[in-house]
Amino acid sequence: MLSDFTGAEKVYIACGYTDIRKGIDGLAAMVQQEFELDPFTNTLFLFCGRRRDRIKGLYWEGDGFILVYKRLERGVYQWPRNEREAREITPQQYRWLMEGLKVEQPKAHRPVTGLTAI
Repeated sequence: MLSDFTGAEKVYIACGYTDIRKGIDGLAAMVQQEFELDPFTNTLFLFCGRRRDRIKGLYWEGDGFILVYKRLERGVYQWPRNEREAREITPQQYRWLMEGLKVEQPKAHRPVTGLTAI
């Protein structure tokens, strides 16, 4: 389900470590209080524990929250650990994360903006 999640308009990841024992209320409060974001929007919020082999996703479906939990049998997620922030990621970065890659790929082609035809 998480590998091909397309229902959300935005995806945020909580950088750093999250106490993965938190449930819906604890994660929703974290989104509101620490990150100053609204958990009641069409947004998927992702959290990762210290061991990096499991993640939780929190998503508001209009009439209630969905809490998704995934544990990898092998390997770990390449989760950004350097800051305590919620970072919005692109659909491509989300796919990279779910495939076990870092969200920042230094060799990936970057979008080009500000071009004009002569």
